[in-house]
Amino acid sequence: MIEVAPEILALLVGVAVLAGFIDSIAGGGGLVTVPALLLAGAPPVTALATNKVQGVFGAVSAATHYARAGLVDPRAQVVPAALAFAASVGGALCVSLLPTDTLRLGLPVLLIAVALFFAFKPGLDDLDRATRLGPVAFNVTAVPIVAAYDGLLGPGAGSFYMLAFVLLAGRGVLAATAHTKLLNAASNAGGLCAFALIAEPWWIAGLAMGGGQWLGAQAGARVAAGRGAALIKPLLVAVTSAMALRLMWAGL
Repeated sequence: MIEVAPEILALLVGVAVLAGFIDSIAGGGGLVTVPALLLAGAPPVTALATNKVQGVFGAVSAATHYARAGLVDPRAQVVPAALAFAASVGGALCVSLLPTDTLRLGLPVLLIAVALFFAFKPGLDDLDRATRLGPVAFNVTAVPIVAAYDGLLGPGAGSFYMLAFVLLAGRGVLAATAHTKLLNAASNAGGLCAFALIAEPWWIAGLAMGGGQWLGAQAGARVAAGRGAALIKPLLVAVTSAMALRLMWAGL
């Protein structure tokens, strides 16, 4: 049984297309979809769980396009994706044990710091640089930390993955975006598995929105692959700033 009226479902799918486009380039698609689900009548926990359902599709779609464009090798991401999945499940299961309210208070500051970094850091382009962490060290530290956060709270996880790839793995902006998507899909899936135990996602609406996410992400990844840092950087700054403002407005 469809959880919402057909016309509301159609609007949610349209919102998901837009979110998939934005998320495939700069992350932050939940900034669009979660409020839309709340307006459609979903309780907060259901909205978050449904957002994980549809978000997996967009991230996988973008990862698929970036792989076809030769920007990332999915086979090299199997291990970090598995670590991201497991860490996200662990983060979600720790939601009652950790001071999430305190962590939420610091989120706007962290997001603004990310925005300022990408806005004003000189020389950020699509060229790879020297790495600060080797692949193994990166996979066992940065990936699980961000993934656990994605399962625990979630807002801005894509931006934090991006920052880690640029700062620690030495990736250029476009390559960092490409490498982020499969890990984001894995941590979304891990969070969804945990949410499914404690909430009731709108499965039909979530899957329908997933179709919209897939289409939007394909379009966004295609545009990002063509424009690179010239498009990704300003959109990332705008999205992270908007997330910070929304969190502050919500009193988090």
